[in-house]
Amino acid sequence: MNMINITFPDGAVKQYEAGITAMEIAKSISEGLARKVLSAKVNNEVRDANRPIDSDATLQLLTWDDKEGKSTFWHSSAHLLAEALEALFPGVKFGIGPPVDNGFYYDIDLGGTTIGAEDLVALEKKMKELAGQKNPYVRKEVSKAEALQYFGEKNDQYKLELIEELEDGKITFYTQGNFVDLCRGPHIPDTGYIKAVKLTNIAGAYWRGSEKNPMLTRIYGVTFPKQGELDAYLEMMEEAKKRDHRKIGKELEIFTFDDDVGPGMPLWLPNGAAMIEQLERLAKATEQQAGYQRVKTPHIAKESMYLKSGHLPYYEDSMFPPMDIDGQKYYLKAMNCPHHHKIFDAVPRSYKDLPLRLAEYGTCYRYEQSGELFGLMRVRSLQMNDAHIYCTEEQFKAEFESVNNMYLKYFDIFGIDKYVMRFSTHAPEKLGQKYVNEPELWKKTEDMVRKVLIESGIPYVEVADEAAFYGPKIDVQIWSAIGREFTLATNQVDFAQPLRFNLKYMNSNNEPEVPIAIHRAPLGTHERFIGFLIEHYAGNFPAWLAPVQVALLPISDKFNDYCEGIAEMLKKHEIRCSFDTRSEKIGRKIRDAETKKIPYMLIVGEKEAESGMVSVRKHGEGDVGTQEAAAFVSQLYQSIESIFH
Repeated sequence: MNMINITFPDGAVKQYEAGITAMEIAKSISEGLARKVLSAKVNNEVRDANRPIDSDATLQLLTWDDKEGKSTFWHSSAHLLAEALEALFPGVKFGIGPPVDNGFYYDIDLGGTTIGAEDLVALEKKMKELAGQKNPYVRKEVSKAEALQYFGEKNDQYKLELIEELEDGKITFYTQGNFVDLCRGPHIPDTGYIKAVKLTNIAGAYWRGSEKNPMLTRIYGVTFPKQGELDAYLEMMEEAKKRDHRKIGKELEIFTFDDDVGPGMPLWLPNGAAMIEQLERLAKATEQQAGYQRVKTPHIAKESMYLKSGHLPYYEDSMFPPMDIDGQKYYLKAMNCPHHHKIFDAVPRSYKDLPLRLAEYGTCYRYEQSGELFGLMRVRSLQMNDAHIYCTEEQFKAEFESVNNMYLKYFDIFGIDKYVMRFSTHAPEKLGQKYVNEPELWKKTEDMVRKVLIESGIPYVEVADEAAFYGPKIDVQIWSAIGREFTLATNQVDFAQPLRFNLKYMNSNNEPEVPIAIHRAPLGTHERFIGFLIEHYAGNFPAWLAPVQVALLPISDKFNDYCEGIAEMLKKHEIRCSFDTRSEKIGRKIRDAETKKIPYMLIVGEKEAESGMVSVRKHGEGDVGTQEAAAFVSQLYQSIESIFH
């Protein structure tokens, strides 16, 4: 009998007979656990729970509570949708059907047939019927010739195109019921796990994201293991619609897009620019206190720099095409780090200069595919709260931890209660391809980051094969007030680029040494972060951040002069205000200020003007009493300034 060692996440090691499956291991622990298992992570690879394990391995059993478990569940649900589509629309051709952050989609070609809301209802009914059959998801390895023959007979040019790009010997089909799909997997054990189904949207999507390819129909959906969870999700999504940053951003005149400017290139209106300036002020104040120095770099650079940094081979598809200037190729800046490395290298450095913290609000440009653009969340022009820290190995722990503590400060300011650090490591088998080929440095730096996370007690999850090409990274996952998950920012370790740029400092023995570089962007980009804040606050921004902080509302024209005096007082304190001089009734003025979500309204009539007072209303709360005008301005000013100090 051939026995193997299985190592569990808590470090425990148990022996099992070779060929045992993750599901069988789960059942040996408890039947209750086994009923929850959706897939398994074997040696950091997510696999079907029913695949045999033939040699020593690490094992994590994945359930609905794990991100990879949800992903497996939704991937399997996409196949269930495809099976329902094939049953109701014979001859349908299939593109791809991946899981996404909140559910799944499938891109399909209906040969000119249109699909509407009533069809989604029929498809949901069919999916529930098929789920009830509890058909297993069966994996089968096939040759390239077999795969081409199968989809050739179905005349599915999309699958044939995908197969042509695959390596023979590494192609798999998955079957559930009467449906067969080209797929790497993994999948849940059977369709019976899917208890609740909702198809949420129909959209158009170019095949493989290129405008040069056919337009396919994309059907979005979401599924859950319990109906109650789906009901709660749909309720959250209804609230999310009300908070949609695109809708509120237009209503509050924060940003806009224009065809003549180009897709993914936001134009910030005065209200949006005011928010950006406040975020910049917060970040600059925080960074100044933390010992950062500010730098400025150009928006373009020569090809040679991005070749030296290693970005071009890995990120060229995400960069705008080069410009030819005097026979040299220049690229729009997609990231700030190579520029900052050049600044580090511009003057001789000593160990006494370290840590050196260089910060910049650099505008970067990334060529996102048209189909991927989404409001402020995915754009092509982005302003990044970026910085790079150059330090010694001995300084690394304190520097990395201080960056994480900066995140915690921002979470407190913005009322972010739920967060997790997503620690992304490399995949050893992809060294030299996806990752720089420095196995010892990978292990060393990942151990360093892991140690900081454990010792600091910050909640984190570890995810394999999602690191940056030059080192491990932390992605900061946060949840908005209504429970929607966002990727806020990043904290990355870079051992590769300092070597590529030959960065050196003189150590205490007067010998040259290579620094460690830390890439960090605690507020991410203004675009994405403001999009998050709009939805998080539903446009009801705190006074320090609100585009307009105070609305002056005179009851009649007779009190305009008094209001002018208050406006001057507010402006001297750099408090942003509006002055409603319309000949409207005060009730209308109040309603309009409430609609604009202005935090404070100062109502002025005869009594207030004679006594130097203001009647104060707070957005969403109503009348909060009468106060001396100068005292109100002073208190509001102090409240706002406390954020920055």
